[in-house]
Amino acid sequence: MQLIVTSPPYNIGKEYERKLKIETYLEQQAQIISECVRVLSDRGSICWQVGNYVSNGTIIPLDTVLYPIFDSLHLVMRNRIIWHFEHGLHCSKRFSGRYETISWFTRRTKDYVFNLDTIRVPQKYPAKKYFKGPKAGQYSCNPLGKNPGDVWNIPNVKNNHVEKTEHPCQYPVELIERLVLAMTNEGDWVFDPFLGTGTSIIAAMLHNRRGAGAEIEDKYVDIARDRIRRAIDGTLRTRPMNRAIYDPKLPGQGLKGDTIAVPLVIVGMDT
Repeated sequence: MQLIVTSPPYNIGKEYERKLKIETYLEQQAQIISECVRVLSDRGSICWQVGNYVSNGTIIPLDTVLYPIFDSLHLVMRNRIIWHFEHGLHCSKRFSGRYETISWFTRRTKDYVFNLDTIRVPQKYPAKKYFKGPKAGQYSCNPLGKNPGDVWNIPNVKNNHVEKTEHPCQYPVELIERLVLAMTNEGDWVFDPFLGTGTSIIAAMLHNRRGAGAEIEDKYVDIARDRIRRAIDGTLRTRPMNRAIYDPKLPGQGLKGDTIAVPLVIVGMDT
């Protein structure tokens, strides 16, 4: 597998999980992560997207307690990406959580896939030029755009999001699209061990990659199959990558998504 990307349960008692002692939860995660590393390609990446575990009012950032597992498997953390969003918990005894993290790991090699040009975003000052020296008059920034950095402001999937299903913790297609474009090439395999409603496979399909996943909740398997079929048919609506964040003060900024059309690809849902 070239890219393994997932958002595992956070051990907070959602409908698809049984809350465990944190030590037991980490043991289970270690087993799954070990199997993921076993099937990871030499130039591949693992992206583990998590939030916080909360116990008796105490916040435990899951990425910090999961890091030693990846380190013990001889992986290198390349980035700790902050996924920021505007809607979430409404807390009264602490500041409301408005971000989660994506830990990006590769093997201990310099030869891993990273396609920066495919995910560049518009420059803040695209017309800026050197004003002196041998490059005077030339553009001082990359004409393709800038590196998006490690803080990503992408709307999460709430009730008014075009991708919303009955899954309570669904992540948006565009979040995974950026990872797929940066860390894989066309034809590569993307795998999600906690597939949920099929978002990772859909993000892979959108960009001519192949997707596979594992999911044990029957109703989410049914939702994933339906979404993947509609993606193949070109009738699935998703929020497009790089669409501006909704601003109610600006005209014409609805939250409706676009219909997408994708080529037929191999989808590993029957394994």
